[in-house]
Amino acid sequence: MELIFQSTRNAAEKATASEAILKGLASDGGLFVPERIPALDVPLSGLAQMGYKQVAYEVMKLFLTDFSEEELKSCIDRAYDGKFDTEEIAPLREADGVYYLELFHGATIAFKDMALSILPHLLTTAAKKNHAEEEIVILTATSGDTGKAALAGFADVPGTRIIVFYPKDGVSPIQEKQMVTQRGANTAVIGIRGNFDDAQSGVKAMFGNQELAERMKQHGFRFSSANSINIGRLVPQIVYYVYAYTRLLGRGKLAKGELLNVVVPTGNFGNILAAYYAKCAGLPLGKLICASNDNKVLYDFFATGVYDRNREFILTTSPSMDILISSNLERLIYRIAGDDAQKNAELMGRLAAGGVYEITPEMKERLEDFAGGYATAEQTAEAIRSLYEKTGYIIDPHTAVAASVYSDYAKKTGDGTKTIIASTASPYKFTRSVMTAIDAKYGSMEDFALADELSRLSGTGVPRAIEEIRGAQVLHTMVCGREEMQETVEKLLGLQQFINS
Repeated sequence: MELIFQSTRNAAEKATASEAILKGLASDGGLFVPERIPALDVPLSGLAQMGYKQVAYEVMKLFLTDFSEEELKSCIDRAYDGKFDTEEIAPLREADGVYYLELFHGATIAFKDMALSILPHLLTTAAKKNHAEEEIVILTATSGDTGKAALAGFADVPGTRIIVFYPKDGVSPIQEKQMVTQRGANTAVIGIRGNFDDAQSGVKAMFGNQELAERMKQHGFRFSSANSINIGRLVPQIVYYVYAYTRLLGRGKLAKGELLNVVVPTGNFGNILAAYYAKCAGLPLGKLICASNDNKVLYDFFATGVYDRNREFILTTSPSMDILISSNLERLIYRIAGDDAQKNAELMGRLAAGGVYEITPEMKERLEDFAGGYATAEQTAEAIRSLYEKTGYIIDPHTAVAASVYSDYAKKTGDGTKTIIASTASPYKFTRSVMTAIDAKYGSMEDFALADELSRLSGTGVPRAIEEIRGAQVLHTMVCGREEMQETVEKLLGLQQFINS
């Protein structure tokens, strides 16, 4: 049965999976969601005997129903290959009584690789299926990790260009160097004088600009997105929760039907939403614990039912979570509103106009699957240090936010359910924050020397992604104001000349 997607803001706007992936964002500014969450149709015991690629196919076929078996398997095979440094793709590591789901073994050592390794293949396949003749322009805002993963995925992919905006002073030195040294004739990286929310708002505004879309069409271009607003990003993320559960089941760590809690460090809400979709599809997950940093807008939302972005934006040691407008939360709001696009559109209108909305008591009751928590920068550093001292295992600041939140949750609730923590980035991506958390003496060392010392402490090799940028040439130096984003895109695509002619 074909699964149709519709906009969270207009029930009349519908699309097939391939159309939704190609568009990225609905024309009304809403996000595409499946009309129903399909149920897993292979027993978990059967999935436990499969490798990552096979599990990926069994999960993704349920959502991407207009892709043929051959098309989908081809996309999966090309995505999960030698770019990953382990055949498991997403291994589990037990430490201090919980399981860390390591999602950072791809080309850019962050969890975004899990979806952005396959999105270019899904997108180009979708373009062929829908006879799209225009060159696809991937327009993306990043808080640090999406940008590099998207650049790596789309670099020199025929029929595409990719333009990435990032907050110039809001990412780690390693994250920035990964992006600005990216090769590829079709790539562009621009720092903006502003924060991630500014970048994301600017990108969304361009997606919603019909006059710009028409001029682009005349020049043979069309926008699509590599952010998690694209359903082609979200569906592959469901896979690794199913994979993780079935690994534990297959190893006898979980009994049949036993619940498993999941802790996810998140700012844009896509990663934890994927876990929620997995639960809705029949995976026996317990609490979905949403871990925030000092930018605790999501924690406050789950505590009060009020979403309020009107607050100070704080730069933290977990920059990929430095977000006050959590785009993917809209997909959850739509669902707890009873799949009511009109109600969701009203709430999103309030967010756009005043920066705040409040859900109804009935909607708040439907959030019972979730728990929220947050960790300060000091608590994050303490989580890194204490885990290392107890076990020798070293985690990055984002994962440490989740570890700290989980520790508080377990103490407060007494919930002894087995738990996985989504480990979303390699500690090598945030060497300075990680190493100074372990010992302040490392503060005077330069970044790549810190990577070598981290390797010595952890007993792990320095990842290829870090070695590649040690002496890499900076290729992207462009910086613009947040109000200049559209003008910059028009210049890159040659549209400014068209305007002035």
